[in-house]
Amino acid sequence: MKMRTKTTKTKRKYTTITIPTFLFDKLDESINGTGFSSVSDYATYILRETLAEISLKERNPKESGSVVKKLKALGYIE
Repeated sequence: MKMRTKTTKTKRKYTTITIPTFLFDKLDESINGTGFSSVSDYATYILRETLAEISLKERNPKESGSVVKKLKALGYIE
């Protein structure tokens, strides 16, 4: 499957992902009072942090509990 990407002036590539509306709304509410200017910026931050934790989990399985908690809070798992 070929992904469509968008290149910005800083030569970063971006693509679009689809998430449920209720999850977008939760993220939108969560950025109030933070330094994040958009849901996209916040979601990127969360994904980076989650991927870093997953990488840590692979090296140290005792850390895996916090990743599951974040995924549940975001509505990805029940």
